[in-house]
Amino acid sequence: MSLTLLIMAAGMGSRYGGNKQVDRIGPDGEILMEYSIYDALQAGFDKVVFVIKPEMAESFREMVGDKIARRAEVAYAFQDYSSLPAGFTVPEGRTKPYGTVHAVLCARDVIHEPFAVINADDYYGRDAFTAMAKALSSMKGAEAAMVAYDLHNTISENGSVTRGVCEKDEQGRLKKVTETYKIMKAEDGTIRDFESSQEGVILDPNALVSMNFWGFTPWFFERAGERFEEFLKHADANPLKCEYVLPTLVDELMREDGMPVQVLNTHAVWFGMTYREDRPYVMEELKKLHDSGFYPPTLG
Repeated sequence: MSLTLLIMAAGMGSRYGGNKQVDRIGPDGEILMEYSIYDALQAGFDKVVFVIKPEMAESFREMVGDKIARRAEVAYAFQDYSSLPAGFTVPEGRTKPYGTVHAVLCARDVIHEPFAVINADDYYGRDAFTAMAKALSSMKGAEAAMVAYDLHNTISENGSVTRGVCEKDEQGRLKKVTETYKIMKAEDGTIRDFESSQEGVILDPNALVSMNFWGFTPWFFERAGERFEEFLKHADANPLKCEYVLPTLVDELMREDGMPVQVLNTHAVWFGMTYREDRPYVMEELKKLHDSGFYPPTLG
């Protein structure tokens, strides 16, 4: 069975202060998504779809796409306002994309098989791709999967992060996912949600969280498209900044469509570059993986 990896690489990187998706941080100048692609191909994925901005196309192909095309099928999808539903008018002054649901929908014409979705600027670990490939190989219809990480392993020392905090049921399926903003360590060492109150609501450090590593079948596109249109119809409350994100959509599909979501536990280590100050740590961790022989001297 063919398996596709969809990489969301059109983000603006505003908190990082630049285009972190193409920041060369590996020992041989690798960018972070190359590690995800390498691990995914090792796990059995054979197609990679990049969701990028149209203006990135030429440079992105030169930097990443043409290299990957020597080892796997490659396709591109473009996230811009031209892919929004007919009849919808973008509010004047809006510059932000409409979120990760929109990013995935942009790729609906080039994906016809089970697929995984990841961010371009996160390191997920090879075990995570192995677990997802196994889940996707037996997935049918209205089923989904997600890779879960422990909250305390996903916190930046340099500022707040947003995480989808998850709950499982007795069968190990996702019960609820809550998109939670402004999570960071407090002075006393606890991890708190500072969006809800000035003092912060203490969170369980071992809580399972989504890092936008999802697995879906093509069934997902139809339902996502319908709900995205509904979202846009009611987006006038915050027209310049509102976004429709995958954790929110998945939670709706579980509650209203009965979509079962398998939670995949993994021992993989996650790290990412939310802030520019995260860069030295990520570079050092990647160097250790190369030095230990886990990765070859170059991923090319």
